[in-house]
Amino acid sequence: MLATVPAATLLGVDGVAVAVEVHVARGLPAFTVVGLPDTSCRESRDRVRAALLTSGFTWPDRRTTVNLAPTAVRKIGSSLDLAIAIGVLVASEQLSPAAVEGRAFLGELGLDGTLRHVPGVLPLIEAIAAAEVIVPPPSVHEASLVGGHTVRCAVDLRELVDALTAEAPWRRPPEPPMHCDAAAVPELADVRGHQVARTALEVAAAGGHNLLMVGPPGAGKTMLAQRLVGLLPDLDDAIALAATRVHSAAGALPLGGLVRRPPWRAPHHGTSAVAMVGGGSQRLRPGEISLAHGGVLFLDELGEFSAVVLDALRQPLEEGVIRIARAETRVEVPARFLLVAAMNPCPCGEGVTPSACRCTDRALERYRRRVSGPLLDRFDLRLDVHRPDPHALLHGDGVETTAQVAVRVQRVRALAAGRGVTTNAELTGPALERVAPLSSEAEQLLERALESGRLTARGLRRVWRVARTIADLADHTGPLAAEHLASAFHLRADPGFLLGVAGR
Repeated sequence: MLATVPAATLLGVDGVAVAVEVHVARGLPAFTVVGLPDTSCRESRDRVRAALLTSGFTWPDRRTTVNLAPTAVRKIGSSLDLAIAIGVLVASEQLSPAAVEGRAFLGELGLDGTLRHVPGVLPLIEAIAAAEVIVPPPSVHEASLVGGHTVRCAVDLRELVDALTAEAPWRRPPEPPMHCDAAAVPELADVRGHQVARTALEVAAAGGHNLLMVGPPGAGKTMLAQRLVGLLPDLDDAIALAATRVHSAAGALPLGGLVRRPPWRAPHHGTSAVAMVGGGSQRLRPGEISLAHGGVLFLDELGEFSAVVLDALRQPLEEGVIRIARAETRVEVPARFLLVAAMNPCPCGEGVTPSACRCTDRALERYRRRVSGPLLDRFDLRLDVHRPDPHALLHGDGVETTAQVAVRVQRVRALAAGRGVTTNAELTGPALERVAPLSSEAEQLLERALESGRLTARGLRRVWRVARTIADLADHTGPLAAEHLASAFHLRADPGFLLGVAGR
């Protein structure tokens, strides 16, 4: 007998509908899974067999073939376990086909028949056309985020079959998890003696501008970066759903609830290129840049990252997506994030004072080569962070809190939304010229910067966008003045000066 049960598998961060076809016929006892299953999917044979037997069902002592259609898509993970088990029960006539009609099944099976949560429930549910979906209890709230499906659950295989045959009622879904706010973010008011850096943080948060901070150890670079995410507003519905889909596919989503607060990712400088951008040989997992979608990617000790890892960031920074290609498949994963980086001016960290620097020219050159010119050009804001004045550090007060600055950031973000973009950093071409016209003095200032070689064509647009953000924070509505461009240049220090080259 032949049975077909709807399910889904992951491809990157997207779900792909799968028809699990199970055929039980006379012949030598065998169990074969075809349709490009990966190792964990192929191992479902043993999990399903043990789950059926421990749940009191009969394992068909005949030739059983499981086809996972479409056969051109590789099936990964254990999300098809439950669908295969139900298909075996229907094909072996232990369960009526009418009991599973119009229903899809997702979940991993334990050897005792227990239904277990699998990563990627949100995108998997999105790919399913059936009106009703059965998932493990821990997956109910994530599955309900999609809407449009009736979501049911069961603790184990026996309970599920009893509910399908109307011998027992459906289990009541678990209570929604208690809403808990994200961990308290560090307070901006704790930052003393860094007025220019505080301004740069505000501009970066308001306009979505990438920020690089260079300074000696202990200057406060990491402390400043950690306070940036608290200035960002909650994600809107579209970005929150996309970020939730990425976290779900990566298995990094807390059970239940959308990702509403901007994510904060701070990978170690030993992170590999695959861990950063995503990929893998079999399962194409989202990388750190995708997990930071809608939030902040913080790279501390930028000069210690591999040059290959850093250069891999250049395309996502421009396009907001990462395209991962393998021999058998290609996926596109969202990766629009605010890049914040911190580094020392040289390996020893004292390059701000040439006489105190202990680095050889060779060590300094090797350190500088880690961060390429094209990557540096993609930082809208490049800041020289000095150690704070002792008096300001000990006695400074009266600075604004995170909540006060976040109000201005929210207002500028609202202006950007009225222009059809999420942040001013996304303004391009005619749109930028329309919403940020230049005064004659501002235009002359840009011309001189281009003629002197201080700005590239890419840098021109980035300085222009930063000036628009600065003007928005100042409630300026007319053409951009020279002072706005000058402030943007002030927050974009020369790379050679930042990396301890000046004076050597």
